[in-house]
Amino acid sequence: MKVMMRLLLLTTITINLALPHVCAGTAKDFLKKDDAWFATEEAKSVARNILSFQSELGGWPKNVSTTDQSFEGDRKHLRPTYDNGATMDELRFLARVFNATRKPLFQEAFNRGLSYVLEGQYPNGGWPQFHPPGKGYHRHITFNDNAMVRILEFLRELYSEKPEVLVTEEIQSLARNAFDKGIACILRCQIRLNGKRTAWCAQHDANDFRPRSARSYELVSLSGSESVGITRLLMRINAPSPEIISAIESAVEWFQAAKLNDIQLVMIDAPKTPKGRDRIIVRERNAQPLWARFYSLQTLQPMFVDRDGIPRDHLAEIGYERRNGYAWYGTWPQPLIESEYPAWKERMEGN
Repeated sequence: MKVMMRLLLLTTITINLALPHVCAGTAKDFLKKDDAWFATEEAKSVARNILSFQSELGGWPKNVSTTDQSFEGDRKHLRPTYDNGATMDELRFLARVFNATRKPLFQEAFNRGLSYVLEGQYPNGGWPQFHPPGKGYHRHITFNDNAMVRILEFLRELYSEKPEVLVTEEIQSLARNAFDKGIACILRCQIRLNGKRTAWCAQHDANDFRPRSARSYELVSLSGSESVGITRLLMRINAPSPEIISAIESAVEWFQAAKLNDIQLVMIDAPKTPKGRDRIIVRERNAQPLWARFYSLQTLQPMFVDRDGIPRDHLAEIGYERRNGYAWYGTWPQPLIESEYPAWKERMEGN
C-alpha cells in the first residue's frame, strides 16, 4: 500500500493551463515572502503554475522554473527528482499557500508530493536521485548537490515546526520516522579509513553503503563539498547521540586535515582557448584556504578527473572543458570550521 493512501483519498486535480504570466523566480525565492502574501491572487497564480509542473508520480522536475508560467505539455513526460533543488521547495510553497487559503486543491497536491518523497526512501534510510531509481548511478544513495540532506531538512520541518493545519499528527510521525532512518543511513555511510571516521562520498551504494562513482568524472572519493551539508545537518540535531557527536567531530577533523593552504584559484585571459579565459591554480602566500571537491581514498590528496575517467593530481592535467565546467575547488567547509562548529561545541558543553 502506498505510504500516503491512508492519509488522503486523492481526487482528480483540474488545472487551468492558460494562466497569466507572473514574475519569474523559483519556489525558493517566493518562500521569502511573508505569510500574508500567500493569500494573494499572485500567490495563487504561482501555486497553479507549480501544480502544472507536478508530475504524475507527485514530484517536480529539475532545472526548470516551475513558478513563472504554466506547463502546457503532457505531464506524463515530466521526470520528477530530488536533485538540483527540485520538489522540496515546491512542497514548502504549497504548504504555505494552503495555510493561507485553505483550498483543498493545494492540500491534495502537497500530499501527493509528500507521498513521492516518502515512497522514494530505501528501507535502509537512503534516497536515490529520483524515484523509481532505475538501474544507473542515480539509484545510489545520493548526497550529491545535497539531495538527501535537503529531503531530511524538509522532513524535520514537518515534524518539528508543525506548520498549522496542513500537517497532521500522522504525517509528523511518518516524517520523524523517515528522518531518523535517514540519519542512521548517513552514519553508516561515513567512510572509515584505517579504522577512523572521515567524511562522505557524493553517492553511496544502496545496499552496502560503500562509496560509489557517478558520472565519468565523479569517482569514488571523499567529498569536500557534500560532506559539509551532511555535517551541518547532523549539527542541527537536538540531543545528538554519542555516535552522531563522533561523526561530527571526525568530519571536522578531516576538514581540517584536508585544507589546502597558500594556493589560489584564478581566472586568466587565454585568447587561444574556446572561451578566451582559463582557470589555473597559483601559489599565493596566506591566501584564503581552499578545499578540493574530491579527495582520493588512497592518497587523501585532491583528485581531478576528465570525462575519460582517469584521476589526476592537478587541475591543469585535465582538459579545458572539464577544468572550466565544474566546481573543483571551494571554501565550503570554512564557515562550518570557523564559526558553526565552535558554536555547536559550546552548545554541547552547555547541555
